[in-house]
Amino acid sequence: MLLGDVHSLKQKRSVVKPVVAELRRRFEVSAAEAGHQDLHRRALIGVAAVAAEASHVRDLLDACERLVAGRPELELLSARRRLLGPDDD
Repeated sequence: MLLGDVHSLKQKRSVVKPVVAELRRRFEVSAAEAGHQDLHRRALIGVAAVAAEASHVRDLLDACERLVAGRPELELLSARRRLLGPDDD
């Protein structure tokens, strides 16, 4: 993500922390800032979910992506997904 008018790491945390909290609360997923901690205008948020059906996880991740993309103070640059099944190590 690219953050808007952010000029310090402290301001970055004040933007990213509520997004992570809302993802956790609304969708009951594991979410955390997962990268770019030392850059004040970039952020990487990781989201993880477990379900019996892959389609449920896809729907959940779609909703999480829409929530982040809909935030006016953020610009979603890209989103990547990786689904793991019972045979993956």
